[in-house]
Amino acid sequence: MMIKKIVFATNNQHKLKEIRKLMGDSIEILSLKDIGCVEELPETGRTLEENALQKAQYVYEKYGWNCFSDDSGLEVDALGGRPGVRSARFAGPHARSKDNIVKLLTELREVENRNAKFRTVIALIRNTNVYYFEGEIQGMIIKEEKGDGGFGYDSVFQPAGFEFTFAEMSDLEKNEISHRGIAVKALVKWLQENS
Repeated sequence: MMIKKIVFATNNQHKLKEIRKLMGDSIEILSLKDIGCVEELPETGRTLEENALQKAQYVYEKYGWNCFSDDSGLEVDALGGRPGVRSARFAGPHARSKDNIVKLLTELREVENRNAKFRTVIALIRNTNVYYFEGEIQGMIIKEEKGDGGFGYDSVFQPAGFEFTFAEMSDLEKNEISHRGIAVKALVKWLQENS
């Protein structure tokens, strides 16, 4: 029988909304709030894989739910792959998206190579077994913000082959090509085939 409910271990409402849209009606996605988890999840890994697994394991072990968690990072060639796993805290532990964007654009001010990629890793824990799903999209960092949709670095990331940023796309357009969209589609396909 197919899983009817699964927990997405995130406190990020944008991600939750995005994942629920991608998942459709096939599986009910529960939030941390839905299961009574109000604490901050551990995220001390050195890689996207470690962070995703750490969050999923915490929820699985403490609350007993089949669970998945993701970690995403923006990896900029000229910065040696930074901000990467530190993307959400690039400008400091309490940084807002705007702070992170300002720091990124400042560091790239004199840089010609603006190639970058977004990468997402999802760790799924189902009945003690762990599975990973990945998504990646190549693109570049533009010189100033464009668009007011999306979140995080969306307003400065222009995917390869497009003339506009993630922040200028509709949710539907972005989900078709985004790193998270690719990873979630792989997760959904796996859940449907292994139910």
